[in-house]
Amino acid sequence: MPTLFELFGIRFYFYSDEHLPIHVHIQNGDGRAKVNVYPTIEVVSNNGIRPKDIKKALVIIETYQDDIIDAWRKYHGE
Repeated sequence: MPTLFELFGIRFYFYSDEHLPIHVHIQNGDGRAKVNVYPTIEVVSNNGIRPKDIKKALVIIETYQDDIIDAWRKYHGE
């Protein structure tokens, strides 16, 4: 389960056997969520992360979207 980065107490990661669409999992002390990164950024599921932290995570994902996509493709061989 490679961690891409951790910012503001939110960990961004993906699993080694992921599937499309390109997405990341996020985790903080309150819970976990899954967010599609490409082709559009959208929350797929949220289990316990507060709305303000989801908003913060979405801004981070938007800022680093290209880096996340590159890391995903490099790791999964796409």
